[in-house]
Amino acid sequence: MWLQIVSASPNMANGPAPFSDIGKQAKDLLTKDYNFDHKFTFLVPSPTGLGLTATGVKKDQIFIGDICTQYKNGNTTVDVKVDTYSKVSTKVTVNEIFSSTKAALSFDVPDHKSGKLDVQYLHNHAAINSSIGLNPAPLLEVAATLGDKNLVLGGEIGFDTASASFTRYNAGIGFNKADFSAALILMDKGKALKASYIHSVNPLNGIVVAAEMTHRFSSYENSFTIGSSHAIDPYTRVKTRFSDNGKVAMLCQREWRPKSLITVSAEYDTKAINASPKLGLALALKP
Repeated sequence: MWLQIVSASPNMANGPAPFSDIGKQAKDLLTKDYNFDHKFTFLVPSPTGLGLTATGVKKDQIFIGDICTQYKNGNTTVDVKVDTYSKVSTKVTVNEIFSSTKAALSFDVPDHKSGKLDVQYLHNHAAINSSIGLNPAPLLEVAATLGDKNLVLGGEIGFDTASASFTRYNAGIGFNKADFSAALILMDKGKALKASYIHSVNPLNGIVVAAEMTHRFSSYENSFTIGSSHAIDPYTRVKTRFSDNGKVAMLCQREWRPKSLITVSAEYDTKAINASPKLGLALALKP
């Protein structure tokens, strides 16, 4: 069970992003939409407020999928998802339950320990997210950021009441401008430092470049990933990615009809000469 309360100010668009969004733009360019399996998504929206989404993924010889329905009525949205393993996930969201707030209650069946209470507060100069598991030995998590839409400074901690130990404590800073964004995150309980950067080189052609680098203090190891995105035309986008581990990936995405996408992905490990390249196909269909 999961309950979320969001409190926002009228000008929250000018406030700082949540901690989880620090460095998210670069991460999305480097990872989002890359798929090396066969994936199919069928979305049926409805003007009456009832929508249906079916997703199927074939990994090797295994096929998994889920069906999600969404019903909207006024300020209330109900999402119900059933997956291949017969797990039922339900989420009820009520917008404006109070002034500038929304609440969401969700739970999984048959997992009776899935209960979770999340509270989010958004302000012009602060964003706070907290959560607590609704079980006898809950996991507590708190994340907070201060600043504005351009400069964000924040941190997050997690505490396991069952073992009386911290599960996480991270800190980060993000700087955002219209054409670039940079972030620095101290993660893994202070054991690693990750820097990310994304820059819009040519907005007219949709050319964007991004990079992530991670340094681990204990082993003095460095790892990095660089990537780019280029709009061939208003309906076609190409992305590339290269990592220090020798893996090279490429993606081509085409919007062949409004909000219907076909995506072809490929990855090759230059250090595994005898390994075959990974190929993936994803089709998202919206009638």
